[in-house]
Amino acid sequence: MVPAWLWLLCLSVPQTLLEAQPAELHVEVPENYGGNFPLYLTKLALPRKKAGGRIVLSGNSDMAAEGPFAVDSESDFLLVTRTLDREEQAEYRLQVTLETEDGRVLWGPQPVLVHVKDENDQASGHQATATIDVSIVENTWVPLDPVHLAENLKVLYPHHIAQVHWSGREVHYHLESQPHGLFDVDAEGKLYVTRELDREAQAEYLLQVRAQNTRGEDYTEPLELHVVVMDENDNVPICPPRGPTISIAELSPPGTKVTRLLAEDMDAPGSPNSHIVYRLLSSELEEGTEGRAFELDPTSGNVTLGAAPLQAGQNILLQVLAIDLGGAEGGLSSTCEVSVTITDINDHAPEFTTSQIEPVCLPEDTESGTLVATLMATDADLEPAFRLMDFAIEAGDEEGTFGLVWEPGSNHVQLQLLKNLSYEAAPSYQLVVVVRSVAEVVGPGPGPGATATVTVLVERVVPPPKLDQESYEASIPVSTPAGSLLLIIQPSDPMSNPLRFSLVNDSEGLLCIEEVSGEVHTARPLRGTRPGDVYTVLVEAQYADEPALRTSATLVIHFLKAPSAPAPTLAPVPSRHLCTPRQDHGVIVSGPSEDPDLAGGHGPYSFALGPNPTVQRDWRLQPLNGSHAYLTLALHWVEPREHVVPVVVSHSARMWQLLVRVIVCRCNLEGQCMRKVGRMKGMPTKLSAVGILVGTLVAIGIFLILIFTHLTLARKKDLDQPVDSVPLKAAV
Repeated sequence: MVPAWLWLLCLSVPQTLLEAQPAELHVEVPENYGGNFPLYLTKLALPRKKAGGRIVLSGNSDMAAEGPFAVDSESDFLLVTRTLDREEQAEYRLQVTLETEDGRVLWGPQPVLVHVKDENDQASGHQATATIDVSIVENTWVPLDPVHLAENLKVLYPHHIAQVHWSGREVHYHLESQPHGLFDVDAEGKLYVTRELDREAQAEYLLQVRAQNTRGEDYTEPLELHVVVMDENDNVPICPPRGPTISIAELSPPGTKVTRLLAEDMDAPGSPNSHIVYRLLSSELEEGTEGRAFELDPTSGNVTLGAAPLQAGQNILLQVLAIDLGGAEGGLSSTCEVSVTITDINDHAPEFTTSQIEPVCLPEDTESGTLVATLMATDADLEPAFRLMDFAIEAGDEEGTFGLVWEPGSNHVQLQLLKNLSYEAAPSYQLVVVVRSVAEVVGPGPGPGATATVTVLVERVVPPPKLDQESYEASIPVSTPAGSLLLIIQPSDPMSNPLRFSLVNDSEGLLCIEEVSGEVHTARPLRGTRPGDVYTVLVEAQYADEPALRTSATLVIHFLKAPSAPAPTLAPVPSRHLCTPRQDHGVIVSGPSEDPDLAGGHGPYSFALGPNPTVQRDWRLQPLNGSHAYLTLALHWVEPREHVVPVVVSHSARMWQLLVRVIVCRCNLEGQCMRKVGRMKGMPTKLSAVGILVGTLVAIGIFLILIFTHLTLARKKDLDQPVDSVPLKAAV
């Protein structure tokens, strides 16, 4: 008995042989094809998983190595690369295998027979007449080639397509099978097609024609006739459904794959009618863009990025034309659309709107938490996540005196003071604030981050001046003369900065104060005042170098009853001279020497300028000791002339008025007075000198006119004499 494993082995061996050697594949190619190449012929049944193998195409011995056929490794289509001529070669026998690098066969061989069709086979599709072999054997069928008919043929039906012939006695013909009544044969053997054929319904028909004698008896076997329906290009390429929008990242390199278009054509597979090529119509980009933003492979339909840059946020509609017949003239086409959007990447670093902030002045007693400045930054990215910013003080604040405050997602930051300032420690700060993107910046040259510089100037805080008293009081008799010293206003700290004094509300003009020394005097006689009256003014003091820092104090004057005293006597003082512009010297004024009280030591003299406002403006009187005072110019320039300066001298209840005669003049370098000199007698004035000069010039002009007139008349007289009267000049 035969073992079971042997039966299984016997059954599996034929099956393996069948799989190892596929059946021969027949392909037809029209000769002198006028469309685009390569022309796709048919799809090979290669295994789905090629396991790293390579496709090897070989031909018969009479086909050159660089033959007209090839296999597309991506689509597994057999294609022809150039036109074929039936007269040169009517058919080609090819062999397709799948091999490894070392030559080991993984699949195949697949035999392929390529038949080159004659041009007349599909010239118009009207009628294909079968050809009869010249060698005729009696009582046999005359062989016929397959009949090729164009689908949807627009002719008058029934349409004669072939002639069958029995090489024997007179016979009658009839079709043994009638597929849908599409064909018919008459008694003479003419084969007809009754209506239009559709290749999509059926691509090939096998007809059996019987030959019968007059008795209705069949002769031998029927004639089998193949009718092949030729494909007509009547199907428009069908675009794939428009899918979702394709997202491409900004700054993607050229050559990046976008998508692949695979349009379908319902015409015969492998025929020129179903050979589709692609053409890019438009991409809706702005005009003037250099280069192409997208590239399209016309054969495979692969869409890739071009060299032209794309910006984030662009929404682009690609329009691609799918054309059958390999793009040849007369091909049908459809427009396919692909939506592409350019997505944003973090390729922009944030930047400050201004890189230099104007100097900010802060007093050194500014409180912590004070807002110093607000800085604004921008980011050109579109995605909110890419616009998040981080701020920091990069330089200029080693002690942490300042800080930054900002809200997450905000594009502005506040610079605040965190610690107390000190002018002595740091009079100024140069703060460098940097802004960076929270997310990592990609793209060419992201950089270290943008910066902004903030200059902070610290202002020294000087306390306002302080006087030695908060208020002042003085009691004076109503008979006090003008210029009398009442009191002196002084600062509490003698070592403080120099002060400048002024009176604010001296409405009556009774008082005046020395700007530098703070001495308060009576500005005029106290007429109109009565004993018991009180006069209040406000004394204001400010630093000489800081006028904004000032203080004030009240000065209250109490008026007393005037004591009985003799009227002041006038005592002239010998004249002296002072220089103008003012120089560093003055005139010494002394009290009356006949005063017995001074000699007895009963008190010093008091000196004051007279009540005249002009005198008080132009002159200054300073006491030297108890018996003398120093008179100088108060102004830089006083009119040069002799001045009489009244000086009031008082001692106890007695007063004198001295008239000090002072000559103010211009001085030389040695300080000597230069007197004005009058015009010397006998010297001409300017007017007389000009008159003498003009008169002299007029006299000279008249004299010259007389001379030229005389010469002109003499020459005219010589010209009026006859020629013969002119005396001859003898030659010596």
